[in-house]
Amino acid sequence: MSQSGSETTTPATGGFIAHLRASIETMSPGYFSMVMATGILSIAAHLLGIPLLAKALFALNAVLFAIICVLAVARVAWHTRRTLDDLFDHLQAPGFFTFVAACSILGSQTLLIGGDARFAAVFGVVALFAWVGLTYTIFTVLTVKQHKPTLDHGINGGWLLAVVATQSLAVLAAQLAPEVQQPLRMELNFFALSMWLWGGMLYIWMMSLIFYRYTFFPFSPADLSPPYWINMGAMAISTLAGSLLIENTPHAPFLGSMLPFLKGFTVFYWATGTWWIPMLAVLAIWRHGVKRFPFTYDPMYWGAVFPLGMYAVATLRMMHAMELPFLGLLPHFMFAVGCAAWLVLFTGQLRALGRDWRTYARS
Repeated sequence: MSQSGSETTTPATGGFIAHLRASIETMSPGYFSMVMATGILSIAAHLLGIPLLAKALFALNAVLFAIICVLAVARVAWHTRRTLDDLFDHLQAPGFFTFVAACSILGSQTLLIGGDARFAAVFGVVALFAWVGLTYTIFTVLTVKQHKPTLDHGINGGWLLAVVATQSLAVLAAQLAPEVQQPLRMELNFFALSMWLWGGMLYIWMMSLIFYRYTFFPFSPADLSPPYWINMGAMAISTLAGSLLIENTPHAPFLGSMLPFLKGFTVFYWATGTWWIPMLAVLAIWRHGVKRFPFTYDPMYWGAVFPLGMYAVATLRMMHAMELPFLGLLPHFMFAVGCAAWLVLFTGQLRALGRDWRTYARS
C-alpha cells in the first residue's frame, strides 16, 4: 500500500513542481510591491486608529513576504540566466528595489504594530545590505553595458523605485532612532538624514529624465504602465521621512539646527507629490477612457496602490510634525481610496491564481 501511494503521489508532485518552475520564469522582480502596498495600508490603519485591520494586514503581509521570497529564490535557482537578464535590463532592473522597500516597510510594521524594535532592526540591516548590493550593481551595469535602449524605451516611473528604496531606509532609521540610546540614536538620525537627502537628489535626476520622456517623445496608452504612479509615491515617502526627522529634533541637536530646512523640503516634497495625483488620474482616464486600453489584472498595479497608502501616511505624519490640522480629511480619503484599490487588486490576484490552478489541474 505504501509503495502504491508513493507511485501515485510522486508524478503529481513532480508535475506541480514543473508547473511552478515554468510559471515563475516570467515572474517580475517587482512583485515585492504587493508587500509594500499591503504594509503601508497596515501602517495607515494603525495611525488612523483601526487596530484590527492594521494587525490583520500585518499578519497577511508577513505571509506574503515569505511566499514571494521563496518564489524569488526559486526563480534565481531555476532561472538564473533570466534573472540576470532582468538585473541588467533598463526597464526590469529597478523592480529589484522593491525588495529593499518591502523589508523596510515590514520592519516599520514590526516596530509600530508588533512593538519589536530588535526584529525591525534585523529587517533594516537586510534592507541596507540589499540596497548597497543592488544600487552599485544595477547602476554600474547600466552605465558600462554596450547596448542601451533609447530614452523613450529605457525609462519609466519604475526607475523611481530606487528613490523609494532609499527613502524607506531613511524612514525605518528615523523610527528606530528614538528606541535606542546615544550615541547610536544620533548615528541613526544622521544616517536617516543622509539617505533622505540622497533620495531627494536621486529623484531630481531621474524625474528630469522621466518628465523629458513624457513631453518630448510619442506616448501611447501602453507606455503609461502602472509604475508611473511611483512618480507620486517617491515624493510621498520622502515627505514621510522628512516628517519623522522633524519629530526627532528634540533628541538630535544637529537636526534642530536644520529645522527650517527640514520643514521647507518636507513641504516641497509633499506639494510635488500632491501635484502628481490629478495629473496621473487624468492620464489614467486618457488611457482607459479615451484610448480604451483594456484594464486587466497586472501584478505591476501594486506599484500604484503603494503610493496611495504612502500619501495617506505621509500627510498624517506631516500634519502632526508641523501642526497642520486643516489637512485632516485628506489622509482618511486617500486611505479609503488605497483600500479600495487594494481590494480590487487582491481579488484580481486570487482570480489569477485560480485560473492558473485550473490550468494545472486540466493538464
